[in-house]
Amino acid sequence: MAVGMSRPRHTHTAAVRAIDDLDGTDDAVGLVGAIDPDHLPDGLVVADESGRVICFNTAAARITATPRATALGRDLEHALPLEDLKGRRWWTLTDPYGGLATRVGQPERNLLLPGGREVLVSARYVREAPKGPVRRVVVSLRGTEARRRTERSHAELIATVAHELRSPLTSVKGFTATLLAKWERFTDDQKRLMLETVDADANRVTRLIAELLDISRIDSGRLELRRQPVDISAAVERHVQALTAAGQAPDRFLVRTRQPLPDLWADPDKVDQVLGNLLENAVRHGEGTVTIDISPAPGGSETSATAVTVSDEGPGIPEESMGRVFTRFWRGSKRGGTGLGLYIVKGIVEAHGGTITVDRGPGGGAEFRFILPVSAPAYLV
Repeated sequence: MAVGMSRPRHTHTAAVRAIDDLDGTDDAVGLVGAIDPDHLPDGLVVADESGRVICFNTAAARITATPRATALGRDLEHALPLEDLKGRRWWTLTDPYGGLATRVGQPERNLLLPGGREVLVSARYVREAPKGPVRRVVVSLRGTEARRRTERSHAELIATVAHELRSPLTSVKGFTATLLAKWERFTDDQKRLMLETVDADANRVTRLIAELLDISRIDSGRLELRRQPVDISAAVERHVQALTAAGQAPDRFLVRTRQPLPDLWADPDKVDQVLGNLLENAVRHGEGTVTIDISPAPGGSETSATAVTVSDEGPGIPEESMGRVFTRFWRGSKRGGTGLGLYIVKGIVEAHGGTITVDRGPGGGAEFRFILPVSAPAYLV
């Protein structure tokens, strides 16, 4: 079957029919037939029964850096020259037209284009009947950039966790081994100091594991929320009291609440996690007065959301770093922590259906503002 180079619309129709054939039902034709292959996010290449390319969509042209006009009408193995990671020609290895008659396709795998560019390729063999000759070869192409970014992110996470765990575990091991070997040689005060250090390091490991679990749940969309009535003003006051009890000056904090606040239904533990992280960051990285503003936020109605703003009077966040604040491993100018806290905060706020932003505050420091919708649980609506 010959296809003219100047008639891409007909090649699209052939591609759509090839996709329809994969369903094996006539009902799918009307639905899928309305889809233009150029609208597909992945590359689509279709070859006819003679191995000639009859469809080469826009994404395929972009991924392979091959013009559509160059690919149409050519043999599949020449229009799409693929090699496996060992340098072997993939079409020769798989032999879609002359291989096993029971084979229905090839699973997705990493292959190489000329020049060594890596792509993810999967193929489907369309036959008139089981074990019949191949009538179409439908090939899907995807770039590897997204997968590479995910792999790098996972590698960075593993490296960060390994680094963060090494220090407290070394401390725990050292102090416990010393106490076990030389218990009688230490005074009660020395023993207490060592055990307090072990306890603090154990808490550090526990926090890190909790962060990892939160990241896993956020990334997989499995973060569970147990919504209850939350008094956001009281929650802020509790955190301020805890910080002052830990040694911060009481006059360093200014809490301003604009009443009346709408009734907020949220997960109290998760809200505490958000507040704790933002206030701890303001104390650790900021300077001067830490101001917490709580107010109703505009939305579908006058009282559809609650806004909390935490600002300080420190040096603030550089303009070029604003877009990276909520990414994994971002740390401010004063290094410390895992760099995962704000990533988790953003995940928690968004799981509630809210938003969080960062900007420069009135006092020159950083200003974090999160808004939580006041929606009640479904069973109360």
